[in-house]
Amino acid sequence: MESSPLSVSIDFDSSHLFFPTIIHWVLALLFALIVVFRLVPFFAAVKRGEKTLPIIGESMDGFRFFGTLVLITAYFVLMSVVGNLFPYTGYGFLFVSIVFLFLMSMMYMHTRTRRKVITAAINAVVAPSLAWLIFAKLFYITLP
Repeated sequence: MESSPLSVSIDFDSSHLFFPTIIHWVLALLFALIVVFRLVPFFAAVKRGEKTLPIIGESMDGFRFFGTLVLITAYFVLMSVVGNLFPYTGYGFLFVSIVFLFLMSMMYMHTRTRRKVITAAINAVVAPSLAWLIFAKLFYITLP
């Protein structure tokens, strides 16, 4: 095949990797810039004694930390289980997301008043429902 400056040849076996490769390099560059301009000066200040590491010496809220890990794990496991009960409908995503958002809101709510609980419940129903309507019904994207 003859090559000219105005001809274009596309390798379809690897063309889909073009933009992800660019994004990976941009993200790597941004990460390196963050390390150089933020992390290195921070650790230098820690070494001089001007700052302390934020994790060391602070108390940990074990209930919220481990509760979050349990809820996230349960969220992904139950989404598949409930999704298999209603295949190709997205109800697994919808029902499990509603419960997940409500329980996460309750766990992180410091003072529970009736108004806050009702607001959390409304948010837990509305947000996943809108996402489900947009993805499953508008764009026909299958959800678990």
